[in-house]
Amino acid sequence: MKINLRFFASVREALGTSGESVDLPADVATVGAVRDFLIARGGAWAEALAHERALRMAFNHVMCEAGTPVQEGGEVAFFPPVTGG
Repeated sequence: MKINLRFFASVREALGTSGESVDLPADVATVGAVRDFLIARGGAWAEALAHERALRMAFNHVMCEAGTPVQEGGEVAFFPPVTGG
């Protein structure tokens, strides 16, 4: 399954990219599994997306939880919590 990834704010800065298209293995079927798949790349990926980090996730522009299923051609986004004032 091919999906698009988007990275925002400090995640984008840590990874040096704002996004990419990726072909997922058959066993990667949820947003949380996508995160684990990217963490497995190691290095900056493991650090920026670590489970210890507070990150928000979205699928197709809708905030979601790790168990949200992904679909062919969809977009998964990762970003830190946002504060405003």
